Amino acid sequence: MSETNPAAAAEVAAPHRYTAAMAAEIEARWQDFWDAEGTYEAPNPSGDLAGDPALVARPKKFIMDMFPYPSGAGLHVGHPLGYIATDVSARFQRMTGHNVLHTLGFDAFGLPAEQYAVQTGTHPRVSTEANIENMKAQLRRLGLGHDKRRSFATIDPDYYKWTQWIFLRIFNSWYDDEAKKARPISELIAQFDSGERGVRGERSWNELTAAERADVLGEYRLAYASEAPVNWCPGLGTVLANEEVTAEGRSERGNFPVFKAKLRQWNMRITAYADRLLDDLDALDWPEAIKLQQRNWIGRSEGARVDFPIDGERITVFTTRPDTLFGASYMVLAPEHPLVEKFTPAAWPEGTHDVWTGGHATPAEAVAAYRAQAASKSDVERQAEAKDKTGVFIGAYATNPVNGEQVPVFIADYVLMGYGTGAIMAVPAGDQRDFEFARAFELPIVCIVEPTDGRGTDTSTWEDAFASYDAKIINSTGEGVSLDGLGVAEAKARITEWLERTGTGEGTVNFRLRDWLFSRQRYWGEPFPIVYDEDGTAHSLPESMLPLELPEVEDYSPRTFDPDDADTQPETPLSRNEEWVNVTLDLGDGRGPRKYRRETNTMPNWAGSCWYELRYLDPHNSEKLVDPETERYWMGPREGMPHGGVDLYVGGAEHAVLHLLYARFWSKVLFDLGHVSSAEPFHKLFNQGMIQAYVYRDSRGIAVPAAEVEEREGAYYYQGEKVSRLLGKMGKSLKNAVTPDEICAEYGADTLRLYEMAMGPLDVSRPWDTRAVVGQFRLLQRLWRNVVDEASGAVTVVDGEADEDTLRALHKAIDGVRGDLEGMRFNTAIAKVTELNNHLTKAGGAVPRTVAEALVLLVAPLAPHIAEELWRRLGHEDSVVHQDFPVADPAYVVDETVTCVVQIKGKVKARLEVSPAISEEELEKVALGDDKVVAALDGAGIRKVIVRAPKLVNIVTA
Repeated sequence: MSETNPAAAAEVAAPHRYTAAMAAEIEARWQDFWDAEGTYEAPNPSGDLAGDPALVARPKKFIMDMFPYPSGAGLHVGHPLGYIATDVSARFQRMTGHNVLHTLGFDAFGLPAEQYAVQTGTHPRVSTEANIENMKAQLRRLGLGHDKRRSFATIDPDYYKWTQWIFLRIFNSWYDDEAKKARPISELIAQFDSGERGVRGERSWNELTAAERADVLGEYRLAYASEAPVNWCPGLGTVLANEEVTAEGRSERGNFPVFKAKLRQWNMRITAYADRLLDDLDALDWPEAIKLQQRNWIGRSEGARVDFPIDGERITVFTTRPDTLFGASYMVLAPEHPLVEKFTPAAWPEGTHDVWTGGHATPAEAVAAYRAQAASKSDVERQAEAKDKTGVFIGAYATNPVNGEQVPVFIADYVLMGYGTGAIMAVPAGDQRDFEFARAFELPIVCIVEPTDGRGTDTSTWEDAFASYDAKIINSTGEGVSLDGLGVAEAKARITEWLERTGTGEGTVNFRLRDWLFSRQRYWGEPFPIVYDEDGTAHSLPESMLPLELPEVEDYSPRTFDPDDADTQPETPLSRNEEWVNVTLDLGDGRGPRKYRRETNTMPNWAGSCWYELRYLDPHNSEKLVDPETERYWMGPREGMPHGGVDLYVGGAEHAVLHLLYARFWSKVLFDLGHVSSAEPFHKLFNQGMIQAYVYRDSRGIAVPAAEVEEREGAYYYQGEKVSRLLGKMGKSLKNAVTPDEICAEYGADTLRLYEMAMGPLDVSRPWDTRAVVGQFRLLQRLWRNVVDEASGAVTVVDGEADEDTLRALHKAIDGVRGDLEGMRFNTAIAKVTELNNHLTKAGGAVPRTVAEALVLLVAPLAPHIAEELWRRLGHEDSVVHQDFPVADPAYVVDETVTCVVQIKGKVKARLEVSPAISEEELEKVALGDDKVVAALDGAGIRKVIVRAPKLVNIVTA
């Protein structure tokens, strides 16, 4: 007796059924076709990518994803969420009459490839290019409609030539505060030469040496090298960005201690643009949460600069509350403050409290010990609210300018050099941190704002500080000024006027934003196009010497040191290639060939992503950064986009500040210097949510393979052991990653695309459920059956007219899907497509051709492979990609009738089918004349009729 295989029998009965195998064949075939035909190529108005004038004449749409980094682990299903979303948007925009630029490159410099090189000896380029090829193959399988001619990687010398070129433009420019824009440094030099602008000190510009002039210009340049406090990690042999340091003050990689150290580093003067970076946010179509994060990061504060005299010099502080100056009873400098050593005396002044000295014999010993202690802490640790306040007296006193009182000067780790001036006037009565410090060090606490909470003015009884912007100022009268009795706003204005009149300060604006630390002691990054002469003066390479390519090195790792030795200095991989570092060059400056030393730091991985939107526009231009006409066409300002920029930029919210702020800064510099017409890189920003997955952990807390976990009676087991389950990130290390390749193999790429778009609103995180994917696969199977006979493969549509119910279902779907795709509501668009498809399935019989074709066009942006296949089977020779998106007939979108509920004494007595456009007067007549209503009233008197046309009539009886 033989057994029958049901699956095999079904395949024989329906050889043309839409299956995973058929999906794979269809998808591969159409991907090859699109590539061969250049289906997604977007023409430029000029240059080597110029094309069809009719396409260029259309309104443009520039749609971008945030730069992907090509990881060796490949993609999991969470990665393509944004890529699929932008692809759906791009396809929809093409079908609604736009010339669409959509492409994808690779942000390929960075630490992961360098780490791999250190571990294996494999050149970072080799592993990175292999990762790129793998990622390209994975993305291609999803059917993403990218213009492949425009793709590149930041590691391509033809690309980073222009990254270096932009750096030199920034290096050779300065910010003119009067013009509120960047200008070439040559114009500043001309001002010095002519005497229009003077230099500080007694000597004139013409009396300065070349090295001295270079130092003066360095104070103005938008890219400059300086001694700066940095995160120095001896165990890794490199400086780390703040993002690479844990809250515990250790390196994310290796868990080594990180110290604050002063090293000569390259910086970008992004602070010059603080006001513009703030103001221009208003015109951008960004999520308000992202705008708020940028505003907070920039941190604009209005207040006053106040000078505290000390030993014939001064300590300058910035305060937002100059009205509390009379309450300043001590000062605090950041341990790294450059004035600390200058003001630290040889011995403790007479009367120094024991608690102020930290137990040290001299101020110098106390300062050195405390600096070493503070250097081992991260900024987060130093500012933790709950920690004990620590510090040490430096042995010096400053003078409070409003009352002449001598106030002791401390160093404490809760003051950071990177904020304000690195010095504060401490007002312990009005600031909780200052209050705790004052209590710990037995310092005076002067009440200068009248408490309104009943605590009284005796600060010895206070348990915490009292801060208020509404209370009256008290105890604030000095020589030539009194604030007593004033409100905060009036007191701030009066004291600021007094500071300016007496020359002891001025009203000013301060920013939290610091200049951007722009160098790394690593190998795998863009080399700086900078050389130094024998005097140590920096010179830019001429454009003819770009790109400056990375040399070969034997060891990719920075030299590491004793992890606990904070006094070591970095040794970069590039510095070991003596032939590359020490060169003889003719820089074309008239001085002839000279010996120079190259910069051996490299640029941070942010550099390449600061301008990549511009390279997409004109990727093969070897003569210019970008063709001006092309840049204006794709990025220039227009109605609703006063600063220009990309039409749609999709990526994660984790890039809210750093990448986006840096890219905005570069755009503004390039705009000021006349290289681009767009002052902003990205006009509209959309943050997609995250695809999450369940993480299963055993009793040791170790993640176990999610695919091997069994669910039994509401609990979860791995190899017989009960495990915990928690929703979290998806990733290889968590053993819960699902690859797009797996889903494509089992269901096809179109199913994966539909499932990811149908999981929920795009901007909301959602859990992955492989079991639910089959629902979208069945949708595509039903769509296929509505057009193709599974047994014969023949197209089953008919040329007859659709009935009215079907026309209404069709045009409502068209209207809804069009609106949803425009608003990036992809989940509800798929729901409407499903509803229409189900209507056709339930109606039975052959589907009218006009309806089938419209349905295929509705599906095309979402599931392009099956749409292309069905479109061709329906007899069309042109690609579905460039067809017009259906337009709804308003007559069918509006319901022919709606149901009106008639209530008497709050109870439903009748339901009427009426026109949606019926007037209130007509609806009242119809309701009162209805047989059921007449019977229900049974002759009762009517006191009132409330009509809410067209859906409600409420009758109140007497």
